[in-house]
Order: sequence, then C-alpha cells, then structure tokens
Amino acid sequence: MEVLSVENIVKQYAGHTALNDISLTTKKGEIFGLLGPNGAGKTSLIRIINQITGPDSGRVLLGGRELKREDIARIGYLPEERGLYKKMKVYEQVMYFARLKGLTKKEAKERIDMWFEKFEITSWYNKKVEELSKGMAQKIQFIITVLHEPDLLILDEPFSGFDPINAQLIRNEIMELKKKGASILLSTHNMSSVEEICDSIALINQSKMVLKGNLNDIKNEFRSGVYSIQFKGMMFGFANALFADFSLEHSEQIDEDRAIAHVKLLKDNTLNDLLKTIMPVVNIEAVNEIIPSMNDIFLEAVKQKEGGDHV
Repeated sequence: MEVLSVENIVKQYAGHTALNDISLTTKKGEIFGLLGPNGAGKTSLIRIINQITGPDSGRVLLGGRELKREDIARIGYLPEERGLYKKMKVYEQVMYFARLKGLTKKEAKERIDMWFEKFEITSWYNKKVEELSKGMAQKIQFIITVLHEPDLLILDEPFSGFDPINAQLIRNEIMELKKKGASILLSTHNMSSVEEICDSIALINQSKMVLKGNLNDIKNEFRSGVYSIQFKGMMFGFANALFADFSLEHSEQIDEDRAIAHVKLLKDNTLNDLLKTIMPVVNIEAVNEIIPSMNDIFLEAVKQKEGGDHV
C-alpha cells in the first residue's frame, strides 16, 4: 500500500529551480532512501511534504488523498537541524511535543517511560536540554519524532553526529519501526549509510531525479561484471590466458608469486568461463565480485543522464 506519493513537484526560488519534476512513492513498511549531494533539492522536497512551503506545481498525497494541514499529525519529522528548547527540562519538553501531537497525558507518559527505559536514559528526566551533549539531544529528538507512532517518518541525516554505538542503536530502532509498518523516508548525502537498510531509493542531483527504484534491482542493473581474483602464479601467464574474452582492468603483486587481478567479463562469458580459462595456469585463492557502491552508481547515473541515456 502506498503511503506517500509525490507527483511532478516543481519548486523555484528567485529564478533558481530547487526541484524539477520530482515524483516518488513510499510504501507501508518500507525504508525509502532520498539520496543526493548537499544542495540537490532534498531539503526543499522535505519542506514541501511537511507543508512548511508549497510547490509551484505538482501535488503530494498521503494515504491516497491530497495532503491536508491536519495530516501533519500523521507525519514524524526529524530535521537535520535539531529544534529543542534549551532551557526546558527533558521530560517536560518531550511531554509538551507529545501533547501537541494529540496524545493524552496518560498515553504520553506511558510512551515516554517506555522509550526512556529502552534507551537507558531515565536519569535524564530532570536535566535541561542545554546540559546534554549533541548525541544525547539527538536521542531526545528521535523519541519526540516517533512518540505519536506516525504513518510516515521523515528522517533527515538521522545518523549525523552519533558515535558508532549510538548510530547502530538508532539504526536498529528504525528497522523495528519498519517491521511495525511505518513508512520511512530517509534523506542523506552519505550514500554508503543507506545500503544496509533501504528497500528503495531515489537519487537527486541538481534538482532533477537521476535514478529511482528498488535498491537491489538498481545494484543489479549497475553490476559491471568485474571480479577480483587472488591467485598464486605468474602474472604474465595469467594475462595471456585472458586473451580476447576477458579484460584485465587492474593487477597488483602481493609478493613474489602471488597477485590480485581485477578482470572484466566480455561478450557473453560467465564467471565459470573465466575460472575454466585461468585454472590451468594459476592456483586460485579467492574470487569476489566487485559490486559498485552507491557512490559509484550515483556517478554513473549522473553520467548517463547528462549523456541522454535512459534512467
């Protein structure tokens, strides 16, 4: 079931096009990665979804109908720039936001207690926000974002500023929210951080959609057919064996009689064909496919887009 639908959004500021015909959809129980460099247009799109600004054209639908002002209560938004009142005590602040989002005092207290116990931060109840470290304040902001159990979560750079242990904690909680059926839009310029948790992605560059779809499908589409082969034997004999059916992309000598080579499959050859070709001349120690990273895919997709190829 589609939760969020963004249809043909265009947004301009004083002659600058921030978003140029952007469309995407997120589903229930899906983590959708909104990726792109700083300045690509991600924040402009998030501001439109949150009804902070409006589009010049296009529309946003939530649960199949056009977004209305009252729908903001169905969205949980974690901004990159955290917005907490520094002089307020932590518990008072979380309760304040919970009531704003429609929870009764009893519901809010139960959920606050549950989250504070889960994060092992019950000792923070009476601390002022200004006493918290950046990472501690981010935990509080995350709790505020998810406390009312929204249909759609929008997380803007959610791991920024966290140490590895707390980043993993937040990552685990995001995965739990996904299991419970939340639709999660995760915006980041750090493309490697989404590979292990996103189901679908959209890549935006200079206000335009460069690529979108299921993450695994995209990674398969951009597979290069290059394999890393570690072997024991002579590089000269290895290279000669490849001849016209394979391309030696890179080689590196490990020691006197061992090396690593990157080999690209040509024509309709398979990995089995490659192995049959080189096994008579070298002793194979390890074989790994070189999978392009999201950053590699982004660069290639931008190149294709600029060249007029399909996306």
